[in-house]
Amino acid sequence: MDAAVPRIAIVGGGPAGLMAAQILSRKNFTVTLYEAKASFGRKFLLAGRGGLNLTHSETIEQFLKRYGPNLDFFRGKISHFSPNDLRAWSDDLGVPTFVGSSGRVFPTSLKASPLLRAWLVRLRDQGVVLKPEHRLTKLAISRGQSPSRSITLDLLDQNGARLEDAADAVLLALGGASWPRMGSDGRWLEHLKAMGVACADFQPSNCGFDVQWSEIFAQRHAGTALKNLLLKTDAAQARGEIMIARYGVEGGGIYALGRTLREELKADGTARVVLDLKPDLEQAKIAQRLATQRPKDSLSSRLRKSIKLSPAATALIRECVPADSLTTPDLIAQAVKAVPLTLTASQSLERAISSTGGVQIEGLSQDLMIKSLPGVFAAGEMLDWDAPTGGYLLQGTIATAVCAAEGVERWMLRNSNGSLNS
Repeated sequence: MDAAVPRIAIVGGGPAGLMAAQILSRKNFTVTLYEAKASFGRKFLLAGRGGLNLTHSETIEQFLKRYGPNLDFFRGKISHFSPNDLRAWSDDLGVPTFVGSSGRVFPTSLKASPLLRAWLVRLRDQGVVLKPEHRLTKLAISRGQSPSRSITLDLLDQNGARLEDAADAVLLALGGASWPRMGSDGRWLEHLKAMGVACADFQPSNCGFDVQWSEIFAQRHAGTALKNLLLKTDAAQARGEIMIARYGVEGGGIYALGRTLREELKADGTARVVLDLKPDLEQAKIAQRLATQRPKDSLSSRLRKSIKLSPAATALIRECVPADSLTTPDLIAQAVKAVPLTLTASQSLERAISSTGGVQIEGLSQDLMIKSLPGVFAAGEMLDWDAPTGGYLLQGTIATAVCAAEGVERWMLRNSNGSLNS
């Protein structure tokens, strides 16, 4: 291998690592991509089971609002690599996309595997050295005057043998701590903390929340989806669906309020969300329609005939609203518009779709280099940010990878001109 050609090591074979490898291998760099698992993109494939929601088609300003307190950080990143850029990238790999009725963007195949296969072929064609079953155990930086080969990586291969590699720059794309069996187990956090990197502990994000259902309700309705709801907390609201689970609730509507609900749980021990089961129908109109129904009919029958409410939705009202608050059309209409749910805990990291925590954004340069580790860059879900499902997670992950990869290139250009820069 030519010692004069700069060597870039990328650690982590998920979407962030794959995208960084694609960008950097187009330059005059030797790129090696390490992955702890036996194959690349395992969590990417898992996400594809539901259709692989790549991004979203809403306006960029509305899109950016989904990143909450991280909006300013992502404004530049997503302006640089936008949802349209992500769609063009997929099309360039031979996988066209379409916009669904909800505004979400999917590959036409609705699968992740064709895109991942084309992606890996592109990387091999561009000369990326792919090394699965290589887990990073240690990172060390030389404090000498020259940046050349100044970063040492200790790795374990599939047989447990210790290997050592050296690079001019390293891009970490190690993922968060959700779905650890897919590879993103968060083991790296303590190592980076010990190296002086500012990190926040992991928390589950885009996860379900516990509700103390009665046994009969949980038995009858677990696995049932309630669609087109308006969910409200004191601080936020969202439109979407929920899925009733034996342990509580999950689904896109709940995920969109996850940050607010976690903060409330932390402060008070419980969190409250109010469900409007018919957000497009005024309370007075519901009461008016109910008043035309026979009082002797069951509540389920009256709600089904008057406003087409599902049996599961009616059961939810009975579960959460006292019977003496369902005695008149006005009271029933009020309940339909405001079903109170008390959440007692969030699901664990192992059951979460994503996680928050990791490398704190304040400890990164504009190019996503870790300020305390010159020449080491970070991207993707290992950064401390949060976003709901709906295309925002993958878009944010890949946009940060693009920006970090271009940051690596700028770092190498500065250093090759003899200008060390931390």
